[in-house]
Amino acid sequence: MVLTIGTFDGVHAGHRAVLRRLQERAEARGAESVLLTFAPHPRTILHPDHHGLRLLNTLEEKAALLEEAGVNHLVVHPFTLDLARMTPKDYVRELFGEGIRPAAVIIGYDHRFGRNREGSFESLANLGLVHGFEVEELPAHYESKTRVSSTKVRDALSEGDVAAASQWLSRPFPLTGRVVPGDGNGRTWGFPTANLELQSALKTTPAKGVYACWAHLEGDKQAWPTMVNIGQRPTLSNSGEERIEAHVLGCDRNLYGQVVQLHFIARLREERRFNGQVELIEQLQRDREKTASVLASNPAPSPLFNSSFAE
Repeated sequence: MVLTIGTFDGVHAGHRAVLRRLQERAEARGAESVLLTFAPHPRTILHPDHHGLRLLNTLEEKAALLEEAGVNHLVVHPFTLDLARMTPKDYVRELFGEGIRPAAVIIGYDHRFGRNREGSFESLANLGLVHGFEVEELPAHYESKTRVSSTKVRDALSEGDVAAASQWLSRPFPLTGRVVPGDGNGRTWGFPTANLELQSALKTTPAKGVYACWAHLEGDKQAWPTMVNIGQRPTLSNSGEERIEAHVLGCDRNLYGQVVQLHFIARLREERRFNGQVELIEQLQRDREKTASVLASNPAPSPLFNSSFAE
């Protein structure tokens, strides 16, 4: 087996460069490719009260993305304080020497492991001599002279720049949630909305605003053009509660309880307060038309449901 290790949050273009090399090395050996990751995220264990974590993917989304990228096997190892306290030597012995037993290990340029992140490429290469595996370190990956990282993607999303985020992710940013009851205003105006409750409280969301998205319903192969509002609905409410509301164009189904996955294509505008209901409805009509226009020239990505890794 040929192995790579890491969080791979977002499975962005830099991660995909590692995965391509992983596949190349595995195919050259006639071997299987394996990715080792950890759950829960290490920062939630090491800093439970102030981890400040905002993830690009749920574990289910990440599994589907890795399978889509061609990884043969995903190993999700429990992350515990005992694991965090292991020396690099013990870490490699337990996970590699007595566990996966890879023939080769591919790591990114910034990979660290073991207690206090003491393990480096050099120490992993030396331990590989002991346990019988080769180690290859890949350099940072650049797109248009920008070093791609999960932090860069999160920063773009925080500014509402879903186009840049999608470029670095190599596909549109996904958001998965279950439809819960709302207040019903949209339906009375001809804009029925599905209010999404996210699957994970750690999932990051794009900045407040209105977006053109493709939506997939779990168990349904069809992709639906969708107008999405993220924000506090300042024209209608003073509660300060942030909501994710999806108006699925052309869909008249009852979506309550359904799992919906959004794929963000473009930001149409920022959230703002309108002078009453009539002005708001007029703007929603323009938003709906623009959503249809934007999506007409942007094909829907494949859904990220039901990876075989999760079986």
